[in-house]
Amino acid sequence: MNYGTLLISKAIEANDPNALLRFNVSESDFQTQGERKAFRYVMDYAEKHRGQAPTAEMLANEVPDFQPDFNIEASYDYLAQNLKNQAAERDFIEVVNGKVDPETQKQIKSSEFTERFEQAQKTGDMQSFAEWLTSLGESLKMRTNVRNETGRTLADIKESFRDEYMKREEGRSFRIYKTPFETLNKEITGWFTGDIYGIMGESGRGKTYLICLILDSLLRQGANCLVKSFEVKEYVFIARLISIATAVDGLLLDKIGRKVGLPNKAILSGKLEDVIREKFFEVLDVLDSYYPGTLYFQGKSGRELTRTLSDLERELSDGKIDAVFLDPFYGLADVYGKNVNKTPGGAAEYAATRFENIIGDNDVVGFYTVQASVDKKEVGEDGVRELRIPTRDKVKTTSRLLDIATNLIGFDSVAKEGIAGIGIEKGRNGGEDFMLELLALFDYGVLREFPRDEAAAAQFEF
Repeated sequence: MNYGTLLISKAIEANDPNALLRFNVSESDFQTQGERKAFRYVMDYAEKHRGQAPTAEMLANEVPDFQPDFNIEASYDYLAQNLKNQAAERDFIEVVNGKVDPETQKQIKSSEFTERFEQAQKTGDMQSFAEWLTSLGESLKMRTNVRNETGRTLADIKESFRDEYMKREEGRSFRIYKTPFETLNKEITGWFTGDIYGIMGESGRGKTYLICLILDSLLRQGANCLVKSFEVKEYVFIARLISIATAVDGLLLDKIGRKVGLPNKAILSGKLEDVIREKFFEVLDVLDSYYPGTLYFQGKSGRELTRTLSDLERELSDGKIDAVFLDPFYGLADVYGKNVNKTPGGAAEYAATRFENIIGDNDVVGFYTVQASVDKKEVGEDGVRELRIPTRDKVKTTSRLLDIATNLIGFDSVAKEGIAGIGIEKGRNGGEDFMLELLALFDYGVLREFPRDEAAAAQFEF
């Protein structure tokens, strides 16, 4: 049965072309060129004539190769679902058997399934083949999705809303974790589970350092954190974390009495001075019990590092993780995977949407970093480069990745001047256009707000 013809005919007969939109029908769902032309004509006509459908005669004149079939008793839901099922079946057959020209019956596209399977056999990488099959299955599932409700009414909503409020009142629905900065907490309250936070910055300006500080803060609050560090190896990352942790705890004091941590560069080079070296090993001895929370770390070149969203979904399935860090987001293989919607950047767009769903479904806090590019070097009158916190227009990525973030946080630093800054480009829960300048002594684990009032005067002996 040709469900495409029946569905278009029913929409014309009932003068209800918007039904095709309500049930998530698209041009690619139709099998024949005649049906696709008819669909385009009906949609264009409805857009120009305030939602009205063309008559059967008008459609016949415009699309002679489309033959309508009226007096249809089947529901829109039934017709749309079967239309999409047929489309998904065609897609699957094309992947498995390749594409055949309907007129000449000649093979015009080889089997993607066979090509990928043979490649996996040659390389021994069956895991990638399995991941591709998973993405294919998810794509087919989306292909068959039919929306049959406009939305939930207040009658539908009221009881579930009451339940959700009671959960929130009791602290069972979601959790809030504080940021490392008191002033930022006043602006955005904190990090909410189920939400995503994007960190934008130029290469080499300290995005990963900020991630480490946020991680330290969450671990102190008892959160269990999963870190996927695609560009930084374990030793380098943990060296930064130790430096930050000891700075937060004020393990050392510098020459002017500021609380600092163990020197990061000396840890990396293996050249700690004797007294500092002794303190370093004292910290290392208790590292596994240093925080109330637990760190699950996956670093560059580590065998434990996984790179797909399917892996992430599996890793979150046991419910023990509270926060996830992807540094950077483009370290995910999914970003360069199968372009499921066949549009430029479609794979990255799909990956961003799936990441959003995974974070929401598992009720964890999600963080990602993404690189920004500032066009020119801004230098002050004294010849020193000034802070230039990036905005979203400086990030070359799919807009979908920026859209999924509750807050987009720009970050920049001027290491020689010992300053850094964060700014909120986008804030669903407040904080938009907020900016905060920070003291930045990266080698000693320091990234914090400048002291104020009496504390500032005491620090600098005013």
